Amino acid sequence: MLRNLLILASLSCVILAQSWDEYNKEQTQVFEQHKKEFGIYQKSQDKEFESYKQAQDNVFLNYKKEVGAIWEKPKMSTKTTWVAYTPDKKTRTDVDFSKETILVETIASSPIEAKLKLEVALGKVVTIDNGTLQRTDPLQNALSKVKKPFGLVDAQVKNEPILSTVIFDESPTKKAVDNYVKNHITDSKIEVIKSNKKQHFKVYSVKIQMPKDAMIKRSKLYYDEVKKQASKRKLPISLVFAIMHSESSFNPRARSHVPAYGLMQIVPRTAGIDTYRFLYKKKKLVSSSYLYNSTNNITMGTAYLHILYYRYLRDIKDPTSRLYCTIAAYNTGAGNIAWAFVGKHNMSEAAPLINALTSKEVYNKLLKDLRYEEPKHYLKKVSRRMNAYHRVYGS
Repeated sequence: MLRNLLILASLSCVILAQSWDEYNKEQTQVFEQHKKEFGIYQKSQDKEFESYKQAQDNVFLNYKKEVGAIWEKPKMSTKTTWVAYTPDKKTRTDVDFSKETILVETIASSPIEAKLKLEVALGKVVTIDNGTLQRTDPLQNALSKVKKPFGLVDAQVKNEPILSTVIFDESPTKKAVDNYVKNHITDSKIEVIKSNKKQHFKVYSVKIQMPKDAMIKRSKLYYDEVKKQASKRKLPISLVFAIMHSESSFNPRARSHVPAYGLMQIVPRTAGIDTYRFLYKKKKLVSSSYLYNSTNNITMGTAYLHILYYRYLRDIKDPTSRLYCTIAAYNTGAGNIAWAFVGKHNMSEAAPLINALTSKEVYNKLLKDLRYEEPKHYLKKVSRRMNAYHRVYGS
């Protein structure tokens, strides 16, 4: 009896073992199939995203071409400038946040027509908010018509002031705006040149200097969000402000050639994807309007700084050395930091060499051996500006 029970138990173990092996094999096959399907899905998503980017680039280039048919120099927005055109493209405003100037230009057939158009344009540029601009700007309207890929994360742009808090000490009344316009759009201040694109027309322009404290006033607009996100990501407030100043001069409409968008110049296809995954545990591409929203931009910019400092560069022991490397990495990538020390993109090999140096030696090594000139200048600018914002905000 006992012998029979042992035989049955042995047979059961064999059957169970076979069943378990088959189960494991089946589950492995299912996993591999899912993995394969996910890979195909990811490739499909990447292809769709690339098509979307190409379509947007085409809209941007076509718009620039249309502008070029009217203006000798078809200006477009950059990291530190915000350029906006009227629907007929014959009047434009060019706000240079780094030089703190407002240039208003129009193509007109008479001085009377020109003065009126300049007055309207100046009144609009110093009062319009970011959300209204996003909804009414001709280029943004054209870009919004491009079919968005599945899974693209979009957002509304907040109705935050762009220049009104810089130009006026308080929320401006119509009378205050009218007075400002009349004081700056005068016959003696309007410059006139011949239009090389439009016969019988001239280009009329006025350049206006912003107040001397314009940069600090713009930074204050974002103080609450910077303080909140810097605290959450264990970063100095002065670092975030210095990065923002260096990236965009607090231009909420910043768009680089890469393209990168907004205050902290987030590139959707690189830092944007890494940061969104860190924040929300999903691999997603974010839209330009998502990044023109200041809360989203500051959230992602500070999160990316956190990733650099606490993850990619975590093996650097000295906090100041790691800070210098983080600043440079925000501009050029963590791999290029390692390259400056070991000639390859390997931080695990670079970290021991960095740890053997003082923070001052690390700073000097970066200035000497970073692969490109831009991150060298960037490191110097941000370090200097950190000291300035520390004096303003105390941290």
